[in-house]
Amino acid sequence: MEQNQEKIEVGQIFTVLDENDQEQEMEVLGLLTVEETDYAAVGFVEDIQSESDEDIDVFFFRVDDEELSFIDTDEEFEKVSSAFSEVEQ
Repeated sequence: MEQNQEKIEVGQIFTVLDENDQEQEMEVLGLLTVEETDYAAVGFVEDIQSESDEDIDVFFFRVDDEELSFIDTDEEFEKVSSAFSEVEQ
């Protein structure tokens, strides 16, 4: 995932390539530390800016050395997803 080497912050927008090699902008929606590991919740800028009542897709990434990395296991994903859900309530 392409990142610049600055601190990951809420509101930060970055570009990723989708499965069709098209650039998509994503925005950091939230940050949370779970068991001493930092995670980010991100969504597509286009979905966030849409005035639709539909839910947006939120993706979770591990923050490693100021870069976003994919979560490796279903167990880790469930733990992070649950922690972000608790914060939202």
